[in-house]
Amino acid sequence: MEDDKHDLMNLKVHAIPLKLSMAYLIESEAGLVLVDAGLRGEEKRILAKIKILGRVDLKLIYITHAHLDHYGCAAAMRRITGAPIAIHCQDAEAMAQGETRLGTARNFGRVIQALLPLANPLLRPEPVRADIMLEDGQVLTEPGLPATVLFTPGHTMGSTCLLFENRFAFAGDLVTNSGQPRRQRFFAEDWSLLPGSLARLQEQNPETTYSGHGMEPIRGQQLQMLCGPLKVT
Repeated sequence: MEDDKHDLMNLKVHAIPLKLSMAYLIESEAGLVLVDAGLRGEEKRILAKIKILGRVDLKLIYITHAHLDHYGCAAAMRRITGAPIAIHCQDAEAMAQGETRLGTARNFGRVIQALLPLANPLLRPEPVRADIMLEDGQVLTEPGLPATVLFTPGHTMGSTCLLFENRFAFAGDLVTNSGQPRRQRFFAEDWSLLPGSLARLQEQNPETTYSGHGMEPIRGQQLQMLCGPLKVT
């Protein structure tokens, strides 16, 4: 899904597969919004997609949560395009410090957590301060995109989803679609918050959910089926 386009509310969603995660460009007549920004150095790939679209009007860089594979090149993108960076206030400090707060690892996440210190010198994001501090229920109208911030903590304490009514959602790492749709099962700062955050997203009943990992979007019924206890191994 190199370029997954969906005409929803007269918008187009362009998926950008990156090394460890997904980024998304939301295109409208009013401009572009970037959701998440991959690893440090991946701005070239994102800028290449913007060039292919023939656009020069990136209006906002929306970061779903402060992990290195989601805000790594946010600072570079802001320098190049002038677009402001938005993140929830509870993750803003970690991003400003160039940190990735994994919390407690479960399942295969333990392996990733053990290996991360070895890769950290190469992968550590450039610290960057947010221009916009997001809050739950905030409506973003500045870029010409009537979208709402949904606070969904657990994976990080400031994780959010970006909602466009009940049409589609950008969920960061609350859910993934690597192999098959799943709820977050590797890392959380507070595991007890994840079921409630997932339920909040499900209550919105989006037709399509774009996750931070996985080439294919999660369809409405697939999202509703993500429930039950999380298996820990």
